Amino acid sequence: MDGKPYIAQRPKRADGRRNYDAILAAARKAFESAGADASLEDIASQAGVAIGTLYRHFPTRASLVEAATRDGLENLVAHAERLASGPDPLDALVAWMREAVVHFSTFRGLVGILAQSMYDEGTPSHTMCSAMHHSGADLLRAAQAAGRVRHDLTPDELFDLLSGAAWVREQATPDRDGSSRFLELVLEGITTRD
Repeated sequence: MDGKPYIAQRPKRADGRRNYDAILAAARKAFESAGADASLEDIASQAGVAIGTLYRHFPTRASLVEAATRDGLENLVAHAERLASGPDPLDALVAWMREAVVHFSTFRGLVGILAQSMYDEGTPSHTMCSAMHHSGADLLRAAQAAGRVRHDLTPDELFDLLSGAAWVREQATPDRDGSSRFLELVLEGITTRD
C-alpha cells in the first residue's frame, strides 16, 4: 500500500457498472435526505445489492462520499475556468462563490467533510478539494489584482468564509435559509470600496 486514499472508479464490466451506478444513485438520494451519516445498509438495499457489493466498490464511507460529490467538485473547477475569462473578476468570483456554497451544502455533513478533506491528503476527497481550492484561489487573486477584493484575504480565509455560509445553508429550515444574507455580508466585508 502506497498510503494514497482509495478513489472509487467505475468498473469496466457491465454488471459491475450497473451495481456501481445503482449504489451511487442510492447514496446520493440517501445523503440528500439523511445526510453524510446515512445508513450504508439502507443504501445497499435501495441499490438492490448486498452490503458486501457496496463495500467492494466503496470500501469506506469516505470513498462513497467522494464518488457521490466528485462531479460537483469537478463542475466547480470547470465553472471557475469559464468564469475566469469574463470581463469582471469580481463578478466571476461572486458567481463562483455562490455556486460553491450550494455545492458545499448539498447534504448535511458535507461541509465538514470537505473542510477536512481540503487539508488532509489521506482523505479520498482531498485531490478534488485541492483542485477546487486552486480554481477559487485563482479567481480570488484576479479580483485582488483588479483592486476589487481586499489584498489581505487569503485563499484559506476565503474557503473558511464559504464553509461558514455553507454551514448556515446546511442548517437551514424550510422557512429560513440565511445563507444568501450571510454571503452578502461576507462580500461586503471582503470587497473594496471605489
